[in-house]
Amino acid sequence: MNFFRHRRRTVFGPPALALLITVAGCSSADDSASAAVPSPGAGVTKLCRELDRVLPSKVDDQDRRDPEPASALTAGWGDPAIILRCGVERPSKMDDPEADGVEANGVGWLLEEQDDGSFRFTTTLRKAYVEVTIPKDRAGDGMAPLVDLASAVKKAIPEGIAD
Repeated sequence: MNFFRHRRRTVFGPPALALLITVAGCSSADDSASAAVPSPGAGVTKLCRELDRVLPSKVDDQDRRDPEPASALTAGWGDPAIILRCGVERPSKMDDPEADGVEANGVGWLLEEQDDGSFRFTTTLRKAYVEVTIPKDRAGDGMAPLVDLASAVKKAIPEGIAD
């Protein structure tokens, strides 16, 4: 099912909530979040460490609760966790001219609905790829997590094309 047929959207506040509200669902939450740690090159790792330094302590009114294993390349907020991974590989979906994207406070994101009902967003046109996964149980929160993360991404990850 595809709720996102528009190429680009600028997302701010309440309209963002309406964008994903229809895909909200219920499932049990994991006791602890985990995330695979990316293995980027030294330059991207440096950018990701800077991003970790400037990330907000709250995203979508959820406290930061980093996933296991602990790494400066991953972060998390809430339960079920919104997970950020910095330095991920370029998604092959970026080659698809029909791929869906959104823009939140000046940061472009590729949008991919996952088989489990969660949504994965990956930054576009930045020197490092930053991935944010919003679990199915939190999909009703709309784009608020991306809005909350935009300032940190803009500050730490320069515009451009990742290597």
